[in-house]
Amino acid sequence: MSDELFAPDFRAEPYWWDRTPRPDLPQQDPPTRAEVVIVGSGYTGLHAAIQTARAGLSTVVVDARDAGWGCSSRNGGQISTSIKPGFTELSRRYGDAVARAILADGQASLAFVGDFVRSEAIDCDFRVAGRFHGAHLPKSYDALARDCAMGNPVFATDAFMVPRDAMAAELGTDAYHGGCVYPNHASLDPARYHAGLLARAEDAGVVVVPHCEATSLQTGGGAVTLGTARGTVRARRVVLATNGYSGALSSWHRRRIIPIGSYMIATEPVAPAIMDRLFPTDRVITDTRKLVYYYRPSPDRRRVIFGGRVSVSETDPRKSGPRLHAEMVRLFPELGGARISHSWMGFVGYTFDTLAHIGETEGVLHAMGYCGSGVGMASYLGMMLGRRAAGLADADCGHGQIGFPTRPLYAGKPWFLAPMVGAYRIRDRFGL
Repeated sequence: MSDELFAPDFRAEPYWWDRTPRPDLPQQDPPTRAEVVIVGSGYTGLHAAIQTARAGLSTVVVDARDAGWGCSSRNGGQISTSIKPGFTELSRRYGDAVARAILADGQASLAFVGDFVRSEAIDCDFRVAGRFHGAHLPKSYDALARDCAMGNPVFATDAFMVPRDAMAAELGTDAYHGGCVYPNHASLDPARYHAGLLARAEDAGVVVVPHCEATSLQTGGGAVTLGTARGTVRARRVVLATNGYSGALSSWHRRRIIPIGSYMIATEPVAPAIMDRLFPTDRVITDTRKLVYYYRPSPDRRRVIFGGRVSVSETDPRKSGPRLHAEMVRLFPELGGARISHSWMGFVGYTFDTLAHIGETEGVLHAMGYCGSGVGMASYLGMMLGRRAAGLADADCGHGQIGFPTRPLYAGKPWFLAPMVGAYRIRDRFGL
């Protein structure tokens, strides 16, 4: 691909890191004992740590990289109600009561982030701007309209349809056949949000140890022993908060998480008049394709942040950037001259049932598998996980009432991803 698509100051790292540089935490060895030790310093781990530390438990968080180096500082900053299967499908799988509880978790996750940001005074450009979900085919619009009319059996979505002839008020493109607006969905700056969580965790007394990879995990004798690159920690409870970065530490969890790369770009600054014409609202945007693209104006409305899956296998952000740019320009030809200032990727943690999971196995607690909805669900389930680890009340939720499935022959490397992506491209093209 031509280097002309890249700005002179191009960076192969998240746009969000410009404003919020990587945290400069002291290099230290973890304590040899703690009541709770958490593996992973993203949204899940820090929300869990805040709960346990504020409950008076000595809490240590270890991470193989910088704090929040994974998808907690790499995502698009969208916050929705998070649940991919609808009520009918959930009810078929688990019965009406559990289906309702799972959907209630989705609504609770959206509300929780807003309440937490406000109550903790976290400066992260949080705003309830809504989400526009575009129909990429006429039949997709019809399906959205049916779902919108049916509503949600657990909570009011306030969703409304936007026909194609009214699209200009929502989005400056003719590529969609209308769409649906979910006005209560929200957005934020993910790296600033993570920085706020990290500060609140440290204020609560949490010891955060970066560059301290967890290497072994042993249970028994009423305790859990976590081996790390900087020493061994013996704890009453261990929390795995690794999601799409779950490695070989626990084979049980690794067999249940599918790491899938999601790729993003940020453009050079766009003229205000063009930005206002193309994005007259501050909504985040998704569409009805299986291989979904997601995008939004940056919080200062100077750039376009555009993400999605662009290859059948994992690739380099320098290669994915031009592909994302081409799709962006297909949707918005006026952005053809806006070069790429940043291109990056992160691993989303997917599951075989497209649901997040929270639970405990052999004395080790986990919350993971957010399937691309990690800002809200990782925050909410991380909080619930911390309350469970601390033995606090109100630590039960719908996602804790279901099993965590895997598949035969799967050991953590998604060999099936390439053919699956190819099949989804065919389905997207023909609306299958």
